[in-house]
Amino acid sequence: MNDWSRRDFLKVAGTGATLAAVPGFLSSCAKKGVPLSPASTMPTNPDYFASHFGMDDELIGKVLARAMQSGGDFAELFFEHSVRNYVGLEDGAVNEANVSVNLGVGVRVVKGVNFGYAFTEELNLESMLKAADTAAAIASEQRTVAPVGLKPIALPDYYPIRELWDEVGLDRKMPWLSSVNEQIRQKDQRVVKSMIHYIDESKRILVATSDGVKVEDYQPQTLIYASCVAEENGKRERGGFNIAGRQGPDFFTPQNLTLVADQAVEQTVRLFDAVQPPAGEWPVVLGAGPSGILLHEAIGHGIEADFNRKNTSIFADKIGKKIAIDEVTVLDDGTNDHVRGSINVDDEGTPGQKTVMVEKGVLKTYLHDRISAKHYGLAPTGNGRRQSFRHAPMPRMRNTYMANGPHEPEEIIRSVKKGIYAKVFSNGQVRIGEGSFSFYIQSGNLIEDGKLTAPIKDVNIIGNGPEVLGRVTMVGNDTKLDIGGWTCGKNGQSVPVSQGLPTTLVSNITVGGVRA
Repeated sequence: MNDWSRRDFLKVAGTGATLAAVPGFLSSCAKKGVPLSPASTMPTNPDYFASHFGMDDELIGKVLARAMQSGGDFAELFFEHSVRNYVGLEDGAVNEANVSVNLGVGVRVVKGVNFGYAFTEELNLESMLKAADTAAAIASEQRTVAPVGLKPIALPDYYPIRELWDEVGLDRKMPWLSSVNEQIRQKDQRVVKSMIHYIDESKRILVATSDGVKVEDYQPQTLIYASCVAEENGKRERGGFNIAGRQGPDFFTPQNLTLVADQAVEQTVRLFDAVQPPAGEWPVVLGAGPSGILLHEAIGHGIEADFNRKNTSIFADKIGKKIAIDEVTVLDDGTNDHVRGSINVDDEGTPGQKTVMVEKGVLKTYLHDRISAKHYGLAPTGNGRRQSFRHAPMPRMRNTYMANGPHEPEEIIRSVKKGIYAKVFSNGQVRIGEGSFSFYIQSGNLIEDGKLTAPIKDVNIIGNGPEVLGRVTMVGNDTKLDIGGWTCGKNGQSVPVSQGLPTTLVSNITVGGVRA
């Protein structure tokens, strides 16, 4: 058996380690759907941690047995090895490039609804046994436990790729960034500054549990974000656009690179003609795709089971009750091909799946990890997620969206005499317990006499998530999942997600613009 530490691996890999944080604006930029890489088979090593780091079944079984010796109900090991590459361009020149490497294992021991957690970056038996002892302190019963036998679980693959990111050098990536930058500068003479941010990640996980589950997954991730500053008659505006997903290198086709450049410029220069709508209560049409962030934040978090188990969510007593019209069906899905929030398996070893949270207006279930599922006497829904091996899992969303309704998008817009069309949101704030929210509309239009007219800017909408859901009166037939760099934060942890929506009419929302 090989004993590996993070330091050993960095030395062998010949790379420095700095934390490559995704720029904050990536979590709030949204865009139209883009063509996905065609599905293909990319075989990965099902015994990656055994062959690279000596983490065989015998060793893992010993650590799990140690974790259970103090009387825990359940124990798990979460191994992670991830390599993330970041490159940033400003006006065509590289201004930052770094590599982030994560290598280690987290040990969790569950007793009732409580748990102990510890992690180590040293992949050897001694260090892992110490972590197991620390996590097991949550329980106090001493007992002898035989080494745990493991049974590998085969998974579906919702993000097959042709080529691993490990095999793609910087010489392949730089032309993608340069192409986007050049197209931005050529598209509009008013552009005075351009910025490109690029990320790719190879992440491998192994989850082993005290009930014998053993599962491994390779989770690719990539993103390219472009922003620019334009100037006209002494006035400056800034906008951006990005695409992302669980994709391989063939994601960066000429068409997708051109889309990023074109939309970055368009989202910027349209602001020169934008107006502020009057403040007040207005009908709001939520555009298909990226405006699903309102569904994610104002409603989705409130349906995560930990908030309801602790009775801090407004939905805590709503199971089986009508919370919206029949046209409203809301899902959280880990099985969408190549989408950023999709997962073949969650971070507790539960296979990825699709969960119907609201069906024809009735709240059917919460999003469960193992702890909340046991509390409610249900099966986990595959929503146990964590930021890294340094963190314990908790209920988190994956891809949250509303299903198609019966209406044509044009029909919905025509039904509004005077109101707001909201396409892209950013800078949202939500109080999960009560469901109140405030969001900034990044991109949208006035609706006048059933038609989209002037673009709008500097607009906030304010409301309550459950109340807004109850005010939905028309649902379109054009559901889109946004394929962008959304990152969800909760309790200090960040995970990749996506969301979507069909064109949806809310009868009234408070709009903060200029005084009427």
